[in-house]
Amino acid sequence: MTKLEAMPLSALLEKAQALTLEGHGAIVTYSRKVFIPLTKLCRDVCHYCTFAHTPAQVAEAYLDRDAVLAVARAGAALGCREALFTLGDRPEARYSAARDALAKLGHETTLSYLAEVAELVFKETGLLPHLNPGLMEATDYAALRPHSASMGIMLETASERLCEKGQPHHGSPDKVPARRLASIAAAGEAGVPFTTGLLIGIGETRLERIEALLAIRELNDRFGHIQEVIIQNFRAKPGTKMADRPEPTLEDHQWTIAAARLIFGAEMTLQAPPNLHDRAALGDLIRAGVNDWGGVSPLTPDHVNPEAPWPHLEVLADATADAGRALRQRLAIGPRHALDANRWCDPRIAPAVLRVVDGRGLPKDSDWAVGHGDPVPELALAPKTAEISRILELARNGERLEEPAIARLFTAEGEDFDAICAQADALRARVVGPTVTYAINRNINYTNICLYRCGFCAFSKGSTKAMRGPAYRIDYAEIARRAAEAVERGATEVCLQGGIHPDYDGNTYLDIVAAVKAAAPSIHVHAFSPLEVMHGAQTLGLSLEDFLTRLKQAGLSTLPGTAAEILDPEVRAILCPDKVTADEWFEVMRTAHSVGLRTTATIMFGHVEKYRHWAHHLAQVRSLQEETGGFTEFVPLPFVHMEAPIWRKGQARSGPSYREAVLMHAIARIVLHPVLTNIQVSWVKLGPDAAAAVLEAGANDLGGTLMDESITRAAGGVNGQEFGPSEMIALAASVGRSARQRTTLYELVPDHRPAMTE
Repeated sequence: MTKLEAMPLSALLEKAQALTLEGHGAIVTYSRKVFIPLTKLCRDVCHYCTFAHTPAQVAEAYLDRDAVLAVARAGAALGCREALFTLGDRPEARYSAARDALAKLGHETTLSYLAEVAELVFKETGLLPHLNPGLMEATDYAALRPHSASMGIMLETASERLCEKGQPHHGSPDKVPARRLASIAAAGEAGVPFTTGLLIGIGETRLERIEALLAIRELNDRFGHIQEVIIQNFRAKPGTKMADRPEPTLEDHQWTIAAARLIFGAEMTLQAPPNLHDRAALGDLIRAGVNDWGGVSPLTPDHVNPEAPWPHLEVLADATADAGRALRQRLAIGPRHALDANRWCDPRIAPAVLRVVDGRGLPKDSDWAVGHGDPVPELALAPKTAEISRILELARNGERLEEPAIARLFTAEGEDFDAICAQADALRARVVGPTVTYAINRNINYTNICLYRCGFCAFSKGSTKAMRGPAYRIDYAEIARRAAEAVERGATEVCLQGGIHPDYDGNTYLDIVAAVKAAAPSIHVHAFSPLEVMHGAQTLGLSLEDFLTRLKQAGLSTLPGTAAEILDPEVRAILCPDKVTADEWFEVMRTAHSVGLRTTATIMFGHVEKYRHWAHHLAQVRSLQEETGGFTEFVPLPFVHMEAPIWRKGQARSGPSYREAVLMHAIARIVLHPVLTNIQVSWVKLGPDAAAAVLEAGANDLGGTLMDESITRAAGGVNGQEFGPSEMIALAASVGRSARQRTTLYELVPDHRPAMTE
């Protein structure tokens, strides 16, 4: 503590800014909110407060339901996402007027009424409630948690001294530090995402500030529930007992923010209210360690600091940009906790959080969604960061990127995003040239009846009974007919996959290959996911090597690398707990490569996983490719959410954002270079416009024409069943490239048309 107190401000700020950039990059967040002062009555008498009133000073003790909804609806119309309920602490304990007003509203306590109106606001407007009702116990949190995304209480100080006579908290029973710390601890035990912080300049010493910060850190270390720490500067207000007290200087505020950053580290969100300093000082707060401005309202005033209007969002964005950062909106629940909403939120709230956030836990940058056929959105601006530049330089120098560095690349925005895409596209041009390739193929999904219950899959049916559409099973004759027809239509490949039908065994897969080869001897058979291979081997009592050898002898040419989803046990336990494990997936792939069967590799992303899982997946794929060289291509498959069971239950995100979808292809190109040279973009998932953008971000292949594609359509995608050669050629031409048909193994099919050059 002594060392921290003695550290020169310049050194403290330098360390704090480095930590902030490490944890949050160039992004500073805010919440677009409405401020709902449910009651201004309070049993406390803090000597600096103008929020609290007596019954004689207010027209109504509480806002009624209609007044609350009017504010919330007006805020929703202005694009707000948060309803901040701030109120005095248990006024019914002091004022009969409060008790009488509550009785007329049908309640005995303020907290009971708060629970009702918070639920009402969420149901009627979709705004996520954040509740600041003062001291609470376990039963209070249990009653309010189902109706809020987060809650908070300012610790303000850990100094008992400030409760003594003549001090600002004298006569305020709810400001006793031990009681407030107990309330914060109870929030952690209740699993409530929580905001707390310090009010500096009310008489505490710097040592006491450090003690308060350490007390908060200790509680967060125990429960992990602190989503942000506010460092708020005292403002002297006319008419209060502290009207003449000096306010803390900007340098003192900076010192406390920087100390908090060093105490909490890189990851914690640190907030300072942007309306309590001049615009010119906001950059100084950022440089001290601030990465969040808190709630800012386009509609309602700051009822706690009414003398200090919110800055207009355009002004706040400009001030943030002047400090070399970019302003981004967040939810009432902080990003770290939003990504784990199924843990931190009640099931009534969690879906509203998960369905709007990206893999950072921030609201998506546009309404663009995989499978919707939406036009490509315009992405927000953000400055280049030294960390992303450093990582890209490592990659350019041929160094293999570590997983934390890969994960960091996925946070890129603005100039960082552009730099990643440019580097990926330059790699693509150097390694595979200007030609965009595609295959003419036919998908044959021979059954949608499946024993497994993968949470993302809208294609499979649990039994022969119809569920979300009819169940089916195609017989061998029809499979053979479709294969022969595919050859007649110019296909060089049939891709065969299906559910794990209860009647299927290893012989089924051998018979499927035999039927196809009998009907179409020249066709390339690209078939069977690792799950099907594992199932086939187990049902026949064969090793993977023996079963794959039999399939190859029957005519199997290559395997699709599907069933990978995210190759991490933490994710698979949620997404597909009864499916092949990550280790089993790699075992099938490794064995296939060893018997001379090449495969693809895939990733299905944008559901319940985090960026660190994407990084782990890519690193593992690269490791196996370095070992075997058996992968022909890497295929990112963005999660199509609309009909996916896990999304319909409110337990998954709504697929990747456009920014993330493009980055996945670009970063895959960089991470997998030079061992895996083909990066495919799925036109059926992204649609033509987004696919064209990805072709300029490292992708060189458009996949197959996919006659009879059905899996994406079953999930709610609208991009069609087939995308023919003429469409492929036109799509490539839209980005100034030529397109050529290829085989499954990336050999070009003869074409005498002149090639386009870049």
